[in-house]
Amino acid sequence: MQDKMSLANWLSLLGLTFATFIFNTSEFVPIGLLTDIKTDFHLTEATVGMLISVYAWAVMILSLPLMLLVSKMEMKRLMLWLVGLFAVFQFMSFLSSSYAMLMLSRIGVACTHAVFWSVISPIAVRIVPDKYRSVALSMVVTGSSVAMILGMPLGRIIGLHVGWRITFLSIGIFAALTLVYMAFRLPRVPSRGGFSPRKLPALLRQKGVVGLYIFTLLISTSYYVGYSYIEPFMKQVAGMRDSLVTTTLMIYGGAGFLGSIAFSRYYNRNRKRFISVIVAIMSVCLLLLTPISGSWLTLIAVCALWGLAATAYNVAMQSNIILITSPESTSVAMSIFSGIFNLGIGSGAFFGGIICSQASIAYIGYAGALLGLTGLAYWVCRLGSRV
Repeated sequence: MQDKMSLANWLSLLGLTFATFIFNTSEFVPIGLLTDIKTDFHLTEATVGMLISVYAWAVMILSLPLMLLVSKMEMKRLMLWLVGLFAVFQFMSFLSSSYAMLMLSRIGVACTHAVFWSVISPIAVRIVPDKYRSVALSMVVTGSSVAMILGMPLGRIIGLHVGWRITFLSIGIFAALTLVYMAFRLPRVPSRGGFSPRKLPALLRQKGVVGLYIFTLLISTSYYVGYSYIEPFMKQVAGMRDSLVTTTLMIYGGAGFLGSIAFSRYYNRNRKRFISVIVAIMSVCLLLLTPISGSWLTLIAVCALWGLAATAYNVAMQSNIILITSPESTSVAMSIFSGIFNLGIGSGAFFGGIICSQASIAYIGYAGALLGLTGLAYWVCRLGSRV
């Protein structure tokens, strides 16, 4: 039995890291382009923010049915189809001549996303020796972190200089190159068989599963009330110029590496305490956004801490789902997790948009902090000891 990582393992994980990078970049790049898309189509922040909400809600609705539909499919073949379709819809975004066409292309991307995030972590842990599962998960998270450091800020830079459509074209080209790489480097990963909807009640009865989903909804909504509008917040409330906004987004993403390291070093020592600390950090960072917005140095530091905690939280939740579910139900459990997480993204962006339109964008941090602290109380008082 293989007991160490081979070069082939590393190269396969690298392909999955590339895929995670492009999917994460595509998911969040509209956040960095909100102002440009708003100006191009003569819309409000709340209307453009619906690109994020509708995308997330589509993932929420489609994650479970699409995963059930493809659950018998060999996983390498499935991954190649997902990346290929993803690239096609990015090219459609590039060609969008109206807001409706752009929205339709984003819904198409959401369909691929709905399955991708259900299978990426299970594939990663299955192509490496068992004792390197945490390494595999960290590699997947690294792709997400690089997307936040380079992907979204670079997409924003491209959008500022040559137009937001070229950002989507660039993502599509990178996706096509990743598809070719994975076709050669990713090994076959047999399906563990179809998952019948009749097995769902048994899955949901597994200890702590439903509680984790409730907790995920609270924290993801909390996070995206603030994060969905962080770009216009930094410009309108903090008065930061475009170059400084881009730099802050890069620092935010870069801090995700530290979050991944923190997960690797501290999560297994005490899972309940680890999650309690990072959720508390996320909530406090949201609470501080407006009070410290007058000092851009302090705001950058708070955003960096926020990015660290957000990455650590995300990988910790994925690890918890894998730990508490049976092997044959992991992909479906992850698809439900992805759906719930995206319900939180969509709800956060939606509520944040209402706050921006009806009150002030300066209040998004306070609203997010309130939800985050509610989630923290639920975790500490009820859920943490059960998972």
